[in-house]
Amino acid sequence: MPLLLTDEQKLLARTASEVISKQSPVSRLRALRNDKDELGYSPQLWKYMAELGWTAIPFSEADGGLGMGMAEVVLVTEALGRGLAPEPYIACVMMGAQALSLGGSTQQRTTWLPSIIDGSKMLALAYQEPGARYDLCKVDTRARRDGDGFVLEGDKHHVLGGFGADALVVSARTGDSTSQNGGISLFLIPTDRAGVELGRQWRMDTNNAAIVGLRGVRASATDVVGKLDAGAQLLRNVVDRATVALCGEMLGGMNEALDRTLAYLQERTQFGAIIGTFQALKHRAARLYIQAELSRSAVMAAARALDADAPDAANLVCLAKARCSDAYVLIGQESVQLHGGIGMTDEHEIGFFLKRARASEMTFGDAAFHRDRFATLSGF
Repeated sequence: MPLLLTDEQKLLARTASEVISKQSPVSRLRALRNDKDELGYSPQLWKYMAELGWTAIPFSEADGGLGMGMAEVVLVTEALGRGLAPEPYIACVMMGAQALSLGGSTQQRTTWLPSIIDGSKMLALAYQEPGARYDLCKVDTRARRDGDGFVLEGDKHHVLGGFGADALVVSARTGDSTSQNGGISLFLIPTDRAGVELGRQWRMDTNNAAIVGLRGVRASATDVVGKLDAGAQLLRNVVDRATVALCGEMLGGMNEALDRTLAYLQERTQFGAIIGTFQALKHRAARLYIQAELSRSAVMAAARALDADAPDAANLVCLAKARCSDAYVLIGQESVQLHGGIGMTDEHEIGFFLKRARASEMTFGDAAFHRDRFATLSGF
């Protein structure tokens, strides 16, 4: 499986890096946090990303997209990760809209995907529930039959990009099956529909998230995304793709934190010497570099496996997320420590990377979860 970038991919990566470095410094994230900005990102920058074609990357040309794949997606998310950009690329493009792209009806795709691609509408995926942890099939939200339609009741937490979204793709239990793949359906629900309650949820990394309450929300048969009672596999496919996109973001964040730390080691003096000349610190820096490079190989392999629909794609998704979760947290912690006392202060930006590392580690499953899933998929 080739892991080298093509000329087109190199151009995309370079453009994304230049745009984020100019348009999304970490100081912007600090300002959004300090101002308690409810949206948590810039609609203007999001629109600009759409104009650059980033939002069109993973969608087919028939749906108005560019027909590219995960290999290109991770190049964009890596740039976003370097700047800790809070725009909901993963939440909207890789979660809510991906559910429609992979399983939506022609009407659903025609109605929503062009507006996602041009940046005028936002979609989010509401699937996590209290106590579910990482189990996609632990769904207590119910969608009971009511005539030709359904009535939804339940609660969803940590809905990424959910606050300010125009619609949600919601998982709900429509059948009595307790198996891993039965009895769950996905519904496309506009957020202005009667009975939908949205509350802002504040994460440690300040990214936009929402608590969603569904109180007698009515849905028709045309709101079902994919097949009735068979939404679990669609949900799993969407989350796997979003996981690899997140791994690209984590890759960008860990490398930016490492670059900043290496620069600091080469300028800070102690005992009359540049601390970067100390052998013990060289060893620590080398270890971090190795972890970052191993993560890059794992992420690229997972992205290409998804694009090729390889039989071991899910295994490689687990490998990438486990590797990135461990590496990003390690690099985040070491970066703060190697900066010394100043690294512990809120005034210094290096702490923002550790916060993002911790939040990303727990998103879509931590390292322990993915090692266990890898073992299960491998027959152990």
